[in-house]
Formats: sequence, C-alpha cells, structure tokens
Amino acid sequence: MKSAFYFDSMLTPKLVTGLYWLLLLIAVFSGFSVMFSGYHGITFESFILGLLSMAGGAIGARIWCELMIVVFKINENLQALKDSKASNKEETEA
Repeated sequence: MKSAFYFDSMLTPKLVTGLYWLLLLIAVFSGFSVMFSGYHGITFESFILGLLSMAGGAIGARIWCELMIVVFKINENLQALKDSKASNKEETEA
C-alpha cells in the first residue's frame, strides 16, 4: 500500500491492459456499425469497410498500448539501473 501512495510502483501499466480490451471492443462495435450503416442493409462494400475498420482499430489499439507499455518498461529499467548503481556505490564506500 505504501508503494502506491509514494509512487514507488506504477499503476498505469496495469490499467493499459484493461484499456486495450476496451479499445478492442470499441473497434469491433464500430466495425459492425460501419457494416450495417447503409440504407440498403449490408452490402459487400460496407462489409469490407467494416472488416477493415475492425482490423485497423485492433492494430492501432495494440500499437498504442504497446508504446505505452514500452515507456513504462524503460522507466522500470532505469529504476533498476539507478538502484544497482546506488548499491555498487555503497559497497565501494564500505
């Protein structure tokens, strides 16, 4: 609990996974809405556009979420590097 109050651990990487699933659902629903948005019901063109909308939304959501995770992984690695340098400095001083 202390690490959450003092920002020792990050909460956002855990939330990115849930956000990814939400964005994936939005991509699927928007794809279906494109498929059924025409006056004549579902046509071949609207079906293909809906599939492309679903695929593009899913790929875009995945890329965006992966980029967010990469930023937090860099932060974790920098923290580990800082901690290892601090421990090495303490060992050399002792």
